[in-house]
Amino acid sequence: MTAQPMTSPGARPPGRNSFRLEGPSIALDPRIHAFRPDIADLALAGQVFATHYVKPETWRCVGPSVMVRRSPEKTDEAISQLLLGEEFAVLDVGGEWAWGFCRHDHYVGYVPSAALGRGGPTPTHVIATPLALIFDNPDIKSGITGRLPMGARVAAMETNEEGFIRTARGWLHPRHIMPSGEARADPVAIAEQLTGAPYLWGGRAGDGLDCSGLVQLSLGLCGIFAPRDSDQQAAALGKQVAAGDLRRGDLVFFPGHVGLMADGERLIHASAHWMRVAVEPLADVVALLSTERDPPTPIVKRL
Repeated sequence: MTAQPMTSPGARPPGRNSFRLEGPSIALDPRIHAFRPDIADLALAGQVFATHYVKPETWRCVGPSVMVRRSPEKTDEAISQLLLGEEFAVLDVGGEWAWGFCRHDHYVGYVPSAALGRGGPTPTHVIATPLALIFDNPDIKSGITGRLPMGARVAAMETNEEGFIRTARGWLHPRHIMPSGEARADPVAIAEQLTGAPYLWGGRAGDGLDCSGLVQLSLGLCGIFAPRDSDQQAAALGKQVAAGDLRRGDLVFFPGHVGLMADGERLIHASAHWMRVAVEPLADVVALLSTERDPPTPIVKRL
């Protein structure tokens, strides 16, 4: 199937091109392919029909975090989360909402346009502790002006002799951050820092996460890309191994759920049952899931 530009005269929205498709549209995953009947990502012009195709404009999240929603309604389901400094590819802005996709994992949804900004400095550091304090001055006795969750990204404007960095929001302690190009060695160690963090549907930050958000965040800080949802992660990550040969760092997948093995017996996961990140015997997790559905057969993937 190919897409041909439409050359006939007529009014078009600014910045939009019209195309004519030749051949049938193909099935695409709407979670990671941005298309609606009226508008679609220009990159999909040869794959799916839409009235208009748009080249995305990159904006950044300007708040500590914001939920990505399925529709432009504050009360609708949150499907993911965008963190400070992360990029959002905007395809359409209507009223108070921007529609597009998160650059880091291509996840599609709606974000309040007030939570986004154009331009700004490129982030140089990422928050690497569950919650980082923002200080008035480079001194731990200084006043606190705010907090940033693990995964948020900031641009350093200045670094003092003690390693504090000054950002547009204030000063951050060197033990709360790491350079953006750096990677931690152990995803489980990252996840363990988050033990007790609240379960948040759609969350992927240090102050609230769902099961796949915990995996994505933990792997991401170790330089390993992970898709957003557990089924996508199961398809993309690692090599399947026998469930009887479990090691620290193995990913264990169930229908609609995922966790990381802390050792040969215990799973660390963001649990909707406990409403927090918990570490518990894998056997207990299987037993609990068996009360909700048929006994699940876990799939184990090793990175």
